[in-house]
Amino acid sequence: MTPKKIISIAAIAIISGLIIYGFVLISQIFSSNTKFFEDEVYVHVPTDATYQQVLDSMAVYVTNVDRFEMVANKMNYPENVKSGRFLLTKGMNSYELVKSMRSNVPVKLAFNNQERVENLAGRVGSQIEADSVSLLNAFKDSVFLKENGFTEENVLAMFIPNTYEVYWNTSAVKFRDKMIKEYRNFWNEERVSKAKKQGFTAVEATVLASIVHKESVKKDERPRIAGVYLNRLRLGMPLQADPTVIYAKKKNDNDFNQVIKRVFYNDLFLNSPYNTYKVVGLPPGPIAMPDITALEAVLNPEKHDFIYFCASVDRFGYHEFAATLQEHNVNAKKYSNWINAQGVKR
Repeated sequence: MTPKKIISIAAIAIISGLIIYGFVLISQIFSSNTKFFEDEVYVHVPTDATYQQVLDSMAVYVTNVDRFEMVANKMNYPENVKSGRFLLTKGMNSYELVKSMRSNVPVKLAFNNQERVENLAGRVGSQIEADSVSLLNAFKDSVFLKENGFTEENVLAMFIPNTYEVYWNTSAVKFRDKMIKEYRNFWNEERVSKAKKQGFTAVEATVLASIVHKESVKKDERPRIAGVYLNRLRLGMPLQADPTVIYAKKKNDNDFNQVIKRVFYNDLFLNSPYNTYKVVGLPPGPIAMPDITALEAVLNPEKHDFIYFCASVDRFGYHEFAATLQEHNVNAKKYSNWINAQGVKR
C-alpha cells in the first residue's frame, strides 16, 4: 500500500470519526433530557445562587446532568447564572434547557381581603422570594412611611387588591416601591377629587371602604351602605359599625385567627380607637383590605336619607335600611329573634 493511500485512508478515518463525534454531540445536545411527567415545571433560582446550586436543582428534572452541564459550559452559562423563576417543558433538550434558564418568567401575584399588613406580608411572601419578615420591614419602614404620608396603622391602604405581574426574585423593597406606584396610578386626579367631595383623603376613603367591604359581600349594596355611613358622619354620629368592634376585639386579644360572628351589647363598650361605637369618626386605619367595588362605593355613594341598617332575615346577605330609629328597631328586633333562634353564641 502506497503512502498516499495510507494518508487517504487515515484522512477518511479521521473525517468519519469527526462526523460520528459530531453526530453524537448533536444528538446529546438536541435529544430530550427531561425526566418529569408534568407538561411543565418551574425552577426557582435564589438570588446569588451558585452554578452548583443550579445543577443540584436541575438534577431533579433532567435525565442526564452531565449532558446538561456539557451544553451549559459551551453556552457560558456557569459564568452567567441568573436568579429567578424559569419554565421547563417536558421533552426539552439540553440546549433548550440552558436557554430557558436564561429567561426569567414573571409571577402572577395576587392578593385580596387581608385584614392586616402582617397578613399581607405572609400572602405576598408565599408567592415571591422575599420572605414575610423582609416584606413587613419594608412596608413599615419609617422613612418610607413618612415620605409617602402613611403610618403603621394605615399603610394597608396603600395596597390595591389585584393581580400583578412581578418577577419571583423581586426584593421586598422593589415590591413595596411597585405597590406605591400602583397606588398612585389608582388614586388618579378623578378619584382624589371624588374623595375630597366626601371630605376625605385617599387614605380616609380607604378606611371607610374597608368598613363597607366588611359590612356586605353584596357588591350592589355597597353604595347604599356607604351612603349610610356618610350620612352619619355629616350628622356627627358615631359610625357604630359592628365590623370595627370585631376588629377591635381581635386586636385587643392579639388573635386575628378567631372567628367572631356576633357582636354583643357589652362589646360596644370595648376601649379601642377602632371601636366606632365609642369613637366618633374614622378608626386610625383600615380594618381590612377593601376591594375596588368597596372603594368605588365610597367615591360614588348612593344618595338617600337612611341612617340605620341591619342584616335582613328575608334576603340572605343583604340588609334592611331605615331612616328613623323606630323603623330600625323593628328591623333589628326581627333580626335579633332570628339569630337567637339559630343558636349563634359567638
